[in-house]
Amino acid sequence: MKRQHFFQRTIVALCVAALFPFGLQAQKTSLTQVHENVRVTPYPQQEHTIYINPAPLLVPVGMRKADFLQFALSQDSNFPASATIQSKPVPWCMFSPHRILASGTWYWRFRSISKSGTELAWSDTYSFSVTDEIPQFVTPPYEDFRKNLPDGYPRMYCFMEEGLRKAPATIKEHPEYKDLINRGAMALKTDYETNPRPYEVAGRMGQMANLLYTAYRGTGEQIYADKMLAYVRALLTSTPDEKLTNDFYCGDVLFLFTHVYDVCYSQLTADERMQLEKSIFRIAKYHHNIQRKGVEENHIFDNHYWQRAFREMLQVGLMFADTNAMAEEMLEYCYELWATRAPASGFNRDGEWHNGHGYFNANVKSLWYVPELMSYMTGTDFLQHPYYQNLGKALVYAWPPSSMSAGFGDGNESSSTPPRQRVALADYIARETADPYAIWYCSENNNAAEDFDMRLYRIGKSDKTYPADQPLPVNAPKAIWFEDLGEMAAHSNLPNHPENLFLSFRSSSFGSGSHTLSDQNSFNLHFRGIPVYRSTGYYLNFYDPHNLLSYRHTRAHNTMLVDGIGQPFSTKGYGKLVRMLNGQHISYCLGDASNAYSGISEYPMWIKNFKASKVEQSVENGFGATPLKKYRRHLFLLHPDIVVVYDELEADKPVRWDWLLHSPAQFTIHSKENLLTTTYPEKQFSSIAQLFSNSKCTITQTDQFVSPPDPQKYRKGRSYPNQWHMTATFEKSVANRILTVIRIQPDGTLAKELIRKGNRIHVGPWEITAELDTAKPADILIRNSQNDVLFSFGNENPQVKGADLQREKGSSLLYDQVDGEWVVREMLDREPQATGAVPKIK
Repeated sequence: MKRQHFFQRTIVALCVAALFPFGLQAQKTSLTQVHENVRVTPYPQQEHTIYINPAPLLVPVGMRKADFLQFALSQDSNFPASATIQSKPVPWCMFSPHRILASGTWYWRFRSISKSGTELAWSDTYSFSVTDEIPQFVTPPYEDFRKNLPDGYPRMYCFMEEGLRKAPATIKEHPEYKDLINRGAMALKTDYETNPRPYEVAGRMGQMANLLYTAYRGTGEQIYADKMLAYVRALLTSTPDEKLTNDFYCGDVLFLFTHVYDVCYSQLTADERMQLEKSIFRIAKYHHNIQRKGVEENHIFDNHYWQRAFREMLQVGLMFADTNAMAEEMLEYCYELWATRAPASGFNRDGEWHNGHGYFNANVKSLWYVPELMSYMTGTDFLQHPYYQNLGKALVYAWPPSSMSAGFGDGNESSSTPPRQRVALADYIARETADPYAIWYCSENNNAAEDFDMRLYRIGKSDKTYPADQPLPVNAPKAIWFEDLGEMAAHSNLPNHPENLFLSFRSSSFGSGSHTLSDQNSFNLHFRGIPVYRSTGYYLNFYDPHNLLSYRHTRAHNTMLVDGIGQPFSTKGYGKLVRMLNGQHISYCLGDASNAYSGISEYPMWIKNFKASKVEQSVENGFGATPLKKYRRHLFLLHPDIVVVYDELEADKPVRWDWLLHSPAQFTIHSKENLLTTTYPEKQFSSIAQLFSNSKCTITQTDQFVSPPDPQKYRKGRSYPNQWHMTATFEKSVANRILTVIRIQPDGTLAKELIRKGNRIHVGPWEITAELDTAKPADILIRNSQNDVLFSFGNENPQVKGADLQREKGSSLLYDQVDGEWVVREMLDREPQATGAVPKIK
């Protein structure tokens, strides 16, 4: 409060935002991982800050000692019957109280119960805190969902059944009618049902059934139903495939079987319906009927399951819960799992996908279908979850129109503009919530109608519309912080694509592995929609040598190597985005990757993949332990066209520091000045990057991969050019500081002159003073001579308008315009919210 009064008293034009005292400057800590890949720690406990109220109760599967678990939750550690929420015995390892928890301390415990009803001893008692600041989203109990199970069939899309019944009367007027018919015709031309071994092509039948089902519901024309029935009858009269090892194949077959059962119920004989139900459960037991295993509720994120198997399992339950006990249990499990671990892991409220932008698309079907179904069945709006409330804005900032994406995760490089699935999801959010960011996104991209996977929704909900042309909100910030993910996206001119400079950064508590990459503290930079500097390599295979060594490996990203070693494929190779400040003229974030260089991957899957590709996790290949102690990266976008990177590096012994930068264009290297230029004639601009350090460096580049992509795996219609990899190798030292200044120069304009005087650099109206002497505390001060904008990181009190700004030592402080007002914002480290084991403070 004293600091607020000081600002208000001495600087009239200054108002002050709150200080966020979330911790001092950090470096490598004893926290092994923020999120356990497979849970071994009960959650939540007192050392955990919960993500949402009510918090789920999660028990590692190894702590369940019998067939069932029973949970008890109370604000009284004695668990009196009158003040305790006690669950029925359940075969899974999770529990949601389905009610908002009052602020204060809560206690919980669990016990195992056998099939015969024998009750084992209660576990230890765990406690956690609830505060008023925690976001709230409560789901109704399962009984509220179950009691509204539709009668009869079709029921798969009960939430828009009325619209689908009316659709055939006006479908020819629908703007997507032509494509609907064309895709239906393509499916009609197939002859999979005549294959002598139809199960060999059953997956393709399921894929075509998606088109046939949509055409049938849209037009009502029997020819499409007849084709689906022909597929099904061919399978029912042949020998089933008993292997069923591929979950996508199983999902495609389940789609065919469940959707035909649903929409053609009256056209099937009683015997065919019985055979279908039997076949569905035979298939489901391999990848979908998993509710008693305790796996999904305890895995940080199982890609394929959440992409589709969850939705398919939910639909099996929906189809048969009123007649089949197994389906009833599957349905309840899916409901409770969504309530505790969804959307997007349950520990992600940002609206983006922690597995990256390429694989976001694979989750779109579940992201719209599940909340629509559950909202309809319960009368509760599931789109009120914080994830969905942030979704519209997240779609815009992480992958803007007419541009490549922020560039993180497998397959992020596969599309130069937002794909149809992503825009179709924005269309859904725009229709259902009138989110202004989603509406603007759809008007700018205009390709939602190309998405045939969500076409059924747009037909069934054709009455829900939004303005065709709505501008981006006038108060749209220059940058946003995906705090749970550990990413920042900053834009200089988001509404004006040809002039937009797009800076993205990742330092994620989810670490590396799965479909994420080993890219902690990495950044990507785009101008006019194309890469200036961006991660390299091609996602052709999940585990071939190119993927392991030249795509997923840290060397492929704009970050650091330590003695040539990168980050492991593991949640233990995590980063932290601990600060973010944003104004009209400066966007800033601070990432801490001090724990990211933590050895080799210990996951069985990756060990298997390395072995299969005959690649060793060796020092020679860039894997192993390092003596890294600190790697903190300060990143700035000085609007509109300058990027500044300030790295703090320390180790327990002298190491070689390799500063990496990648580009689609060749670098021109001016070694004397540590200066790099690249030109991009396609978009008519150049980029100039210059490195400063008290340590000498040698700059080299190559357009060769450590392991090149295999031409036999190239996809038709795509090109795979070599890319340029620059390495600035700094001499061995126990500590280093590196300042990098990047200038974007559109053709026909003069580059802002950069003048250095000691630790002070002038570039245009900006003055940058950075401490490069590792014997002194890290410090960087940035001022703009035209408007008094100021950023300060360090210990000294900077001056604004002739007055000292009192500050916390080591804080980041920004004086800038926010929503038209000049404000001071100050921040210390905000640590990520751990969900696994947290070392006790002694």
